[in-house]
Amino acid sequence: MGIVSKGSTCDVEGCDEVAIRSLNTKKVEDAGLRVNSSGKKTALCKKCYKEWKKATKEDRSLERARYDRG
Repeated sequence: MGIVSKGSTCDVEGCDEVAIRSLNTKKVEDAGLRVNSSGKKTALCKKCYKEWKKATKEDRSLERARYDRG
C-alpha cells in the first residue's frame, strides 16, 4: 500500500489538498516546486502534479526520444 492510497496530503509548501500521485522528491525539487518532506517520495495533488508536468515537459520529451528506436 503506497502513501497516496493511505490518504496523504500534498507535500508541496502551502498546499494541503489530497494527493493523487507520488514522485521522486529530487525530480519534484528540480522542477522548482518547494517540498515539505525529506523522504524519497513526494505526494502531489492534481494541481501540483499539473505544474510539475508543465515544468518538466521538455526534459521528459527528450528522455522519451532517447529510448524511442522506432
